[in-house]
Amino acid sequence: MSRRFISSGSRFEEEIGYSRAVVDGDWVFVSGTTGYNYATMDISTDVAEQCEQTFRNIEAALRQAGGQMRDVVRVTYILPRREDWPACWPITRKWLGEARPAATMMQAGLQDDAMKIEIQVTARLRRRQGDML
Repeated sequence: MSRRFISSGSRFEEEIGYSRAVVDGDWVFVSGTTGYNYATMDISTDVAEQCEQTFRNIEAALRQAGGQMRDVVRVTYILPRREDWPACWPITRKWLGEARPAATMMQAGLQDDAMKIEIQVTARLRRRQGDML
């Protein structure tokens, strides 16, 4: 099976040279994703709003790959300010509470000071009821 590349349409993918996600067999590797609204290329100043938009961006990539949020098996959260992390918990639970993936949170600088959270996920596509064998 060959690789398939997923794009969000963000100018960053072309400028930097990466894909929003890569599908390889049953695996989907979603790049570190931030809270930019790719339609408007703006970003909220609120970490919780950024977290919510980040998950919307991730969900869109997973859907293009044929997956869903419940397919996520690994998640990495990166925040410049660890004190912002608790504000994100209700949002992470909302989006990943069913999947309950293995998780890591790291504190590190991000590409732009406007970015308050970056999230990277790995998903494994599952057969759905009605899928052909």
